[in-house]
Amino acid sequence: MTLKDQLNEDLKTAMRSGDETRKSVIRLLRSAILNAEKSGTREPIVLDDDGVITVLSRQAKQRRDSIEAFHQGGRQDLVLKEEAELEIITEYLPKQMTEEEVRSLAINAVKDVGASGPKEMGKVMASLMPKIKGRVDGKIVREIVTDLLESL
Repeated sequence: MTLKDQLNEDLKTAMRSGDETRKSVIRLLRSAILNAEKSGTREPIVLDDDGVITVLSRQAKQRRDSIEAFHQGGRQDLVLKEEAELEIITEYLPKQMTEEEVRSLAINAVKDVGASGPKEMGKVMASLMPKIKGRVDGKIVREIVTDLLESL
């Protein structure tokens, strides 16, 4: 079953059970996927599971950013709402990597590209990101790679 099929089935289940939060989040995700399929081309494309994961990762990142902003603004009610939505979105994403796992892969990527300093961050990120796509926030990866390259 594809990820889009899973979302459709879960939407039906949420509608039957009356779970309004899950229903609205899944509808939003389906809408974001449809927008991604229609964007930028004359002919609509059909996203495979990797494309869907990219869209879902973007939605999860938006929630994390919103949580941070609402927390700084003292809006705990909105923080709780965004956290609930993020929890539902992460159910559809691959298992998230730990910081130690990312650090290990980043060390290998630095060695693979022969990076010698911060100026080669682009090479390291280009080598690393396909291996961890959708399994960790890019902000965390950037911080880890920056730390590694600055310590060289």
